[in-house]
Amino acid sequence: MSGTHDDARFAAVIDVLGRYFDGLYHSDTAMLREVFHPKAHYATATEGTLLELDMNTYFPIVDKRPSPASRGEQRADRIVSIEFAGPVTAFAKVQCAIGEKAFTDFLSLIFVDGRWQIIAKVFHYDIRQPG
Repeated sequence: MSGTHDDARFAAVIDVLGRYFDGLYHSDTAMLREVFHPKAHYATATEGTLLELDMNTYFPIVDKRPSPASRGEQRADRIVSIEFAGPVTAFAKVQCAIGEKAFTDFLSLIFVDGRWQIIAKVFHYDIRQPG
């Protein structure tokens, strides 16, 4: 593959991740529906048991919570790494914060239907110390 093609693919994934961060910061499920594949999975075991949701269960939770933007929270979005496993599969490690929780997300992305989409989100969070 040419460097230009690789750069475009990398830029496209960065764009999806930017919209992912924006969707979380604004609790905007319309935006999140654009970046998550409809059959995506959401999972964590941070609290000691498995929490696994589909998007039809996850989005109403986001709709109900006050957005970090509405609370005037400072953004803490960060792309840690992006790796490709071929032309249609990517993995991103990202970090962000919502309220007192600092998240590390492992996002698996696939290129289907002409665009990159998150097919799985597996994450951990830590409670941030005030100040």
